[in-house]
Amino acid sequence: MSPNGSDRSSRRPMRRTLPQVLTAGLILATATGCTYKDFPRLGMPTPVTEEAPRILSLWQGSWAAALITGVLVWGLILWSVIFHRRSRTKVEVPPQTRYNMPIEALYTVVPLIIVSVLFYFTARDETKLLNLSDKPAHTVNVVGYQWSWGFNYIENVDGDPATGTKIPSEISSIPDRYLKDFPKGAEGVYDAGVPGERNPQTGNPGPTLWLPKGEKVRFVLTSRDVIHDFWVVPFLMKMDVVPGHTNAFEVTPNQEGTFKGKCAELCGVDHSRMLFNVKVVSPERYQQHLKDLAKEGQNGYIPAGIAQTDPARNAKDKNL
Repeated sequence: MSPNGSDRSSRRPMRRTLPQVLTAGLILATATGCTYKDFPRLGMPTPVTEEAPRILSLWQGSWAAALITGVLVWGLILWSVIFHRRSRTKVEVPPQTRYNMPIEALYTVVPLIIVSVLFYFTARDETKLLNLSDKPAHTVNVVGYQWSWGFNYIENVDGDPATGTKIPSEISSIPDRYLKDFPKGAEGVYDAGVPGERNPQTGNPGPTLWLPKGEKVRFVLTSRDVIHDFWVVPFLMKMDVVPGHTNAFEVTPNQEGTFKGKCAELCGVDHSRMLFNVKVVSPERYQQHLKDLAKEGQNGYIPAGIAQTDPARNAKDKNL
């Protein structure tokens, strides 16, 4: 058989296979169970806080930049494959180009521009998301421990500003820059979870953190043992819970419902059991829940976490 005949016969299986590959790709792309309303979120859940759309926008922008870059690279690859194939040019070894300064400069400058733009938008949004208000409406000390979560509600439950004026020893490890923003008379209530606990309404495992809709909540994150990670999935944001170091961020829930949360840091053997729920209710129902915890005897706070050294506790106060 001639060489040309051999080339034609070798191309026939490829021509038969290509439609099958394209069909399989189309099926995979359309059989993910997503509706047209879900597609713009590109795998992200529906945001349920006022801050989450900023994160979603950054996610979508990153995907758009990656897609544009991918299309450009794929286009160059396909162009080279189609127009410089040996069967078309009849050239065994094409001319070799070396030291093309414009192309080499392009390959250097374009990635730098892409990274710089992504860095700018990431830094801008991160600064906005981590900004803390002077006086949040509510403060919750989230305590991570193997293998569940505890929630100290820093609230003036009885409405008397004369109570709770002293900082209890259980939360004394929290830095002063957060303690000073606690409401006056905050005697507080708590809820301490265990791995086998379940939400009575949904049956989802883990304790339930209650939050008020439409009011800003500051989470003060502390750990009693190892590094955990506080992640409420539809908040589109998570943050490490570090022993001996306190992190904090704020959100404003804008949708009522019960949402799933989990630990996003491998923290040991039963890491997969560190689940919890977040129940967003009306402000009135939230206040009633705090009173219910007080009636059940869950007054005060559970230990917040590992004590910090004095330099670490107030290291950032100089910059306030």
